[in-house]
Amino acid sequence: MKALFNPTHGPVSAAGAIAVAALMSGCGLGVQKSETIPAPVTRGEPIQKLEAAPAATVSGSNTAPAKLDLVAAATAAASGAEPVEMMGEFRIVGFDKLASYNYDIPDESPATRAAANVGEAPAAKDQIPDSVRALNGKKVALKGFMLPLKVEGGLITELLIMRDQSACCYGATPKINEWVSVKMSGKGVKPIMDVPVVLMGKLQVGEMRENGYLVGIYAMDGEKMTGPPEL
Repeated sequence: MKALFNPTHGPVSAAGAIAVAALMSGCGLGVQKSETIPAPVTRGEPIQKLEAAPAATVSGSNTAPAKLDLVAAATAAASGAEPVEMMGEFRIVGFDKLASYNYDIPDESPATRAAANVGEAPAAKDQIPDSVRALNGKKVALKGFMLPLKVEGGLITELLIMRDQSACCYGATPKINEWVSVKMSGKGVKPIMDVPVVLMGKLQVGEMRENGYLVGIYAMDGEKMTGPPEL
């Protein structure tokens, strides 16, 4: 092939080159090679277009539910609804929700206590968010640390379920929304200390007073408890 294109052959070599090219074209070899050379360029553009096309297809099929989920989540957030996780018949609730806000202990002056005793709602009642207050009367499963208050026959009948062990181990005073007062039904539960447990029962949310004094905002009618093996 180089000889055909040697400049020393002049026009003959050019004619020969044309003849060879025509011969190769007639045999189909020229077509195959001409198609092979521009192939990367020809195929490159469609591949780029195909990459964009599947993106549209995927977003229209696989990504569409995700978009719908985002829309549903945004709608739920706007309406105040939240995803609900269940443990049997009990809704899983954590202190990340119960203690997600600041609660300032109200003034416990005689005037304040008198107002509470006659049924007037103190201004502090509005400190509990609606999303938390909506848990009032609901069956929940709450994970925390046990602080026994009352023992009968070796079983705990009254206890606090707390967010952490600070009150037990370090004497730190937990915030009023970081513990729940629990009264167990039946004979009670075994004492399990220093490890988290899950208490299940009906949650009560709201200011609870004794003799006009605020004593808590959360209480539970405990039904059962699971220990570390079940967590």
